[in-house]
Amino acid sequence: MRELVQSAASGNTLAFHQLADHYQVAVFRLIYHRVRSQLDAEDLTQDVFLKAYRNLHKLKAPDRFRNWLFSIALNRVRDFIRQQKLRRLFGLLADDSPETDREPMDPDAPDGFEQAGKRQFWETVTSMLAILSATEREVFILRFLDQLAIAEIAAVLQKSESTIKTHLYRAMAKFKAHPASAMLTEVLP
Repeated sequence: MRELVQSAASGNTLAFHQLADHYQVAVFRLIYHRVRSQLDAEDLTQDVFLKAYRNLHKLKAPDRFRNWLFSIALNRVRDFIRQQKLRRLFGLLADDSPETDREPMDPDAPDGFEQAGKRQFWETVTSMLAILSATEREVFILRFLDQLAIAEIAAVLQKSESTIKTHLYRAMAKFKAHPASAMLTEVLP
């Protein structure tokens, strides 16, 4: 992967396309878990890769490409959420729900029960994440939804591994103390 990053940094667009193909799903998933809108996540993913392409020459350590790319994605999500809040504040958005582009659930469809279960699961996760501080929430999501290792999370958030472990420990303690935690015990350690 290092050679591919170096080749892309030297101007090889084919190498960058290969990098984008390799990381696109992971970046999309990282963004989608935060914005919960497929259309917005697709747009933001494209923005992340455009920014990465334009700034690849600034990356000093090709081995850190994945962490650098995730940092760009997290910053882009933060900017997007900040913009959405400002738009809502000034009344530019008619609907302040992040679910505006989701398909409505059809309870009569064959998979209506499955959709209801998924919706209930994500509502529970969302309510549980709301009790965490911003940093705890970010560390928790990066660890369990994005499946990054502690060292990767530390690199993405530019914090020490011990700080990441502390935030993760606190988040897990709050999560386990939440009344709805029994529903998620099969999913999370």
